Amino acid sequence: MGLSMHILDTAQGRPGQGIAFALFRLHADGRREELRRGVTNADGRTEDWLLAQDELRVGRYEMLYGIGDYFRAAGFKLADPAFIDEVCLRFSISDVTAHYHVPLLVSPYGYTTYRGS
Repeated sequence: MGLSMHILDTAQGRPGQGIAFALFRLHADGRREELRRGVTNADGRTEDWLLAQDELRVGRYEMLYGIGDYFRAAGFKLADPAFIDEVCLRFSISDVTAHYHVPLLVSPYGYTTYRGS
């Protein structure tokens, strides 16, 4: 249990492999603390938890995803600048005993997310 994520490329119908991401904790005083940075694996996930259960803290978080770079590398001809270059997702953790899963479904012109299971 902890915090996990999954990225699906809805334009190509496959996992979002090789997408750069960064996870931050947002502090009340405006600071942004980087917790993790990496690239998704072949299944569009991380190899382990973004945050393990004992690392979860009540508060606000931010995920940044390098979607434009991913679609450019996949051969999509994006406008310059791209309509969606970087997805910024802010969410909160209110229960440190729960599992938080954050799926992201992406295309060059749209994205959606939800609290998964």
